[in-house]
Amino acid sequence: MRAVRYHEGGDPDVLDLEDIERPDPGRGDVLVEIEAASVNPVDAKFRAAGLPRLPKTTGSDLAGTVVAVGEGVDDYAEGDRVFATGLHTGRFAGGSFAEYAAVPTDLLAHLPEGVSFEHGAAVALVGVTAWRALVHHAGLEPGGTALVHGGNGGVGHVAVGLANAMGASAVCTARLEYHDALAELGAGTVLDYGRDDLADAARDATGGADAVLDHMPDTYLGTDVAAAGFGGDIVAIAGDTATFPDVAAARSAELDVHMMSMSNLATHSDAPDIGPILDRIGNLLAEGRLDVTIDRTYGLDEAAEAHRAVLEESFLGKLVVEP
Repeated sequence: MRAVRYHEGGDPDVLDLEDIERPDPGRGDVLVEIEAASVNPVDAKFRAAGLPRLPKTTGSDLAGTVVAVGEGVDDYAEGDRVFATGLHTGRFAGGSFAEYAAVPTDLLAHLPEGVSFEHGAAVALVGVTAWRALVHHAGLEPGGTALVHGGNGGVGHVAVGLANAMGASAVCTARLEYHDALAELGAGTVLDYGRDDLADAARDATGGADAVLDHMPDTYLGTDVAAAGFGGDIVAIAGDTATFPDVAAARSAELDVHMMSMSNLATHSDAPDIGPILDRIGNLLAEGRLDVTIDRTYGLDEAAEAHRAVLEESFLGKLVVEP
């Protein structure tokens, strides 16, 4: 089968489209014929660093059809439509920029009829990320308010739609060119992330946010503290460094600050299972209550360009690879 792999860390040109042996499903695995995979920043960052184990097939999530099942698998059968995420963690050797992958069943769910493979792959990692941030960590409830930074991004635009589907009000930041599209996805207010009074504007728009989703805490943590309401939750889903701006202000507002890592879902025994989250996201897609936007698609032979674009370009939604 064909797979896009890297044997060392480096620029996108270390990615090679290779012919390798098709995997067999192990105990608790299913073999998926991949119809679509999405492109995530974590894929490009792992490639640049040469992580997690080499050689590595790049790609974190997929959608496709089950073509074989391993021992001990009862919930899936040949011909089932599925989607999955968690393939970037190094827990097993697979990846999704390939024609086939052997996937542990706790990392996948049935893909509802009516939801395309492209949309299933596009929503998998970002949907689970948004769900964990808003539901598990922030405890967002109907009637609540959420501030989402980077509303046009993969996680951001799905988080806006998810908050709206939950009966909460979403306010997000984005460039002006994305404001109308984000309003259509469910954002009640869209703010220019570069405005000087962002914290005040965000607080005015949310009335003090119950939940804040931040992928750049090194830049926006101060804004988060100022924009959050009393007892609010700030969830940082990315970033390597951050300086806490005002401990007194956060303490007086009794804010909870959560540092979240998606890698824990596939590697930490106490983390929630991925499958049930994917089930809920798939149902929301099938019911038309949640949407995921696909900006463009690539072939496997264009993987290097896809990796470059996901880190260097601004766009709305997701990039998808089709084997």
